[in-house]
Amino acid sequence: MKNSLEKFLEILSSGRDLTESEAAQFFTALQTETENENLMADALLAFEAKGATEDELFALAKLMRSRAVKVNSKHETFVDIVGTGGSRAKIFNVSTAAAFVIAGAEVPVAKHGNRAATSQSGSADVLSALGVNPSVEAATAERCLNQIGICFMFAPKFHALSPVLGKVRRSLGVPTIFNNLGPLCNPANAPHQIIGVWDERLLVKTANALARLGTKKSWVVHGSDGLDEITLSGKTSVAEIADGKVGTFEISPDDFGLPTSPLTDLQKFSPVESAQLIAEILSGQSNNKTAENLVLINAAAAIYLTDFADDLPKAFALANESLTSGAAHEKLRTLIIETNK
Repeated sequence: MKNSLEKFLEILSSGRDLTESEAAQFFTALQTETENENLMADALLAFEAKGATEDELFALAKLMRSRAVKVNSKHETFVDIVGTGGSRAKIFNVSTAAAFVIAGAEVPVAKHGNRAATSQSGSADVLSALGVNPSVEAATAERCLNQIGICFMFAPKFHALSPVLGKVRRSLGVPTIFNNLGPLCNPANAPHQIIGVWDERLLVKTANALARLGTKKSWVVHGSDGLDEITLSGKTSVAEIADGKVGTFEISPDDFGLPTSPLTDLQKFSPVESAQLIAEILSGQSNNKTAENLVLINAAAAIYLTDFADDLPKAFALANESLTSGAAHEKLRTLIIETNK
């Protein structure tokens, strides 16, 4: 008899979409039928080749959310900023750096992330290199969020996914459905998010899934250069979720009061190299203005989404003040202390 994964491999290879109940069964099969890593890999690749639908994303994310360890925030307004990974533009960990700038502007940040699966450096990798302990328990993450206004929630501590599944994802080295699911499953249920996607075809379906899951005001973004962040090198496509509705538009560096800049010398950073650049930016010692501005525009967008600023230029000014005043660096210093107690 065929096991469930074999059946789902046939379904997905045929191009048929999964129903909500089948999506739940597929998720369970990936968790429990771990004896054949090649079969698991083939099923993930078949799902990617078919392309996840909005309904599949919603069903799987709803299931993951229901099973996640929760973090309770005392803050009514707070944000998560995260890229899905898988971008063809491999650069340093922009959203991780931006999180400290946002928090330094007094906008609380509940950042959710993982180690790298499809890139050189995931958020947990670079935080480790910066001296933060990313793998804290939920109680510590909750204390950090509520007391210092920033926390990191390491996905394996909050989502009981099979270690074998993680191993298979890393071995594939290409994006899978789980790259897209992770950002949709913030354990603190952040009411505001910026989610960067590696493929523009994921923009609207991810936004629609997030709208159905529930969010106050969030953006899903994709840079014209392939970046799963807001880019400096050209236009960024945005799907905005507000009042349960999704609208699309484009933004450019000019909207933040900046010129367009090519992202040269920002590619293929190891965790240590990424951490060094981030530390230099946060401490005001970086000579790389492009890298600094890239962090600032992503931080500014999050500040704007939470209504701490009326428009993007004002949000950029608040982000810049967070950086130049040392407030962003102080958030990093405090998180290092609090996660290593």
